[in-house]
Amino acid sequence: MTDLHVYHVPIMLNEVLEDLAVKPDGIYVDGTAGGGGHSFAIAERLTNGGRLFAMDQDPDAVAEAGRRLAGMPAELVHANFTEMGRVLAEHGAKADGILLDLGVSSHELDEGSRGFSYKQDAPLDMRMSQTGRTAADLVNTLPEDELSRVIFQYGEEKFARQIAARIVNARAEKPVETTGELAEMILSAVPAKARRDKNPCRKTFQAIRILVNDELNCLSTALDTAFDSLKPGGRLVILTFHSLEDRIVKQAFAERCRGCICPPEFPVCVCGHKPEGRLIRRKPATASPEEIAQNPRSRSAKLRSIEKL
Repeated sequence: MTDLHVYHVPIMLNEVLEDLAVKPDGIYVDGTAGGGGHSFAIAERLTNGGRLFAMDQDPDAVAEAGRRLAGMPAELVHANFTEMGRVLAEHGAKADGILLDLGVSSHELDEGSRGFSYKQDAPLDMRMSQTGRTAADLVNTLPEDELSRVIFQYGEEKFARQIAARIVNARAEKPVETTGELAEMILSAVPAKARRDKNPCRKTFQAIRILVNDELNCLSTALDTAFDSLKPGGRLVILTFHSLEDRIVKQAFAERCRGCICPPEFPVCVCGHKPEGRLIRRKPATASPEEIAQNPRSRSAKLRSIEKL
C-alpha cells in the first residue's frame, strides 16, 4: 500500500471511513483531497464501479493526490469544494458520501515557503489556492480597526487591538513581508504572561489565514451545496479544527435535523416540517490518545457526520 503519511497524515481515518460507510459501487467526493490520504482509503474500497471525485484548490495538493491515486477509480479536480455541486452535475451524479477535512494541511504548514507557519520565516503568503491576495497584501492594507476585528473574530484573540496597533505602527515604517516579521510583532504586542502560556502567534496567524482564504464563507456555502448533492441515504462527514468551523457545522446539521418549526405555544404541529437528515453521531468524535501522540495536529479535530433522509 502507498505510504499515506508522506504529504499529509489523514486524521481519524478509521472513524471517517466508518461514518462514510463506503459502498463498492458508490459515488464519493473528497472536497479537500490534500495529499490524498483519505481519498486513497476511500478509492481502494471502490471495487465495483464506484467513483471518487478528489477535489482541492491547492495545485500542490492536486499534483500529490494525482500521484497517490494513479490507476485508482478517482478523478482529480482542481477546484474549491464550494464547486462540488457543479462537478457532480457535469457527470449527472449525486453522491453517496462527501468528506470535508477543513483547515490547513500538514504540507501547507510544513512547507515554509507557503507562509502559513509562524515557526518558519518565509514570505507572508497563506494562499491555499496560490492565487489572489496574499496575507502580506491584507496585513499591509487593512485599516487598524478592521485588522483588529479580524484578529478578534477569526482568531478569538483577546489582545487583538494591541496586535493590530503594533502591526499598523510597524508597517508605517516598512511593509510587513515575512512570517518572521509578523510573529515578532505579535510577540511584542502581548503581555509576557500570555507569551509564557502558549505561543500567541497561533491565533493571529489563524485569523489572517481564514481571511485570506475566505474559509468560513466557503464553508457555509459548501454545507448547503454538499447536502443538496447527496442521494437519499448519503452521508456528509466533516472534520473541523477550531471552534468557529465547528460551530458553523454543528448549527447547520442541527437545522437539517430539525422537525416541527411551529411556535412553542401551538398545542399541535400544523407546519408539517420534517427533518431532512439525522446525525450519525450524537456527539462529535475526537482523536484517540494514541493518535494524538503520533500526530499532535489531531488534538483539536472534531468529526461530525449527518445522513440525508
